[in-house]
Amino acid sequence: MSNTAPIPRAPLPVIGDEITISPSELRSLGGELQRFMLEYRFAMQEIETKLAILREEFVHMHEYNPIEHVSSRVKSAESLLSKVERRGVSPEVGAIRREIQDIAGVRVTCAFIRDVYRLFGLLTQQDDITVLEVEDYIEHPKANGYKSLHAILSVPVYLSSGRVDVPVEVQFRTIAMDFWASLEHKIYYKYQRQVPEEMMAELKQAADSAAELDTRMQSLHVQMHGEPPPTSPINLQEIREVRERIRRV
Repeated sequence: MSNTAPIPRAPLPVIGDEITISPSELRSLGGELQRFMLEYRFAMQEIETKLAILREEFVHMHEYNPIEHVSSRVKSAESLLSKVERRGVSPEVGAIRREIQDIAGVRVTCAFIRDVYRLFGLLTQQDDITVLEVEDYIEHPKANGYKSLHAILSVPVYLSSGRVDVPVEVQFRTIAMDFWASLEHKIYYKYQRQVPEEMMAELKQAADSAAELDTRMQSLHVQMHGEPPPTSPINLQEIREVRERIRRV
């Protein structure tokens, strides 16, 4: 598949500020878009498989599960085309892959912050994973209190036509961070991103409470089980090295 071939499509009808496309118009886009979207689904599944292997190894070999939950999604064709139009991206496969990097997404929810960095380190040390971009909103939260570790990871997908490297957005969070982010998303949706100032202040306070909960729960965990030794699968020195590697990226 050529990386410069445009995705064939009919003009997107506009209603007000929203771009809409009918099922028949989507079908008219042909196999090129379908194949493009499949690449992202396969890449997402590759990341999910890698995480499943790590989780199973931890459970069987270390009697510890650092992953509480994994969720994933691929943008719908309609959502992708709408974003391409909105951002003025060239309707070519290469341009879309370059400019829109959240087509496929995986969210990893962990119990503790140390698990977040440990999993990021283990996943990104694999030979076939390339780190394209990292945003550490845990160490440097957003102004509203949002915390998460965001990474754009490139993973190879092997098709009948050959190898294609596909970016996948992977988010690592604790349970408390995920709960807060879910609530924030619902509030932003309800108020169409025009959230009242007093509610924004309350959201920030809730984010601070969630951060304190993360710290206290990890402290309780250490009180029960002790600090992990240097040979532990959760090596604190290695986590510090992972954080340093994130800064360099």
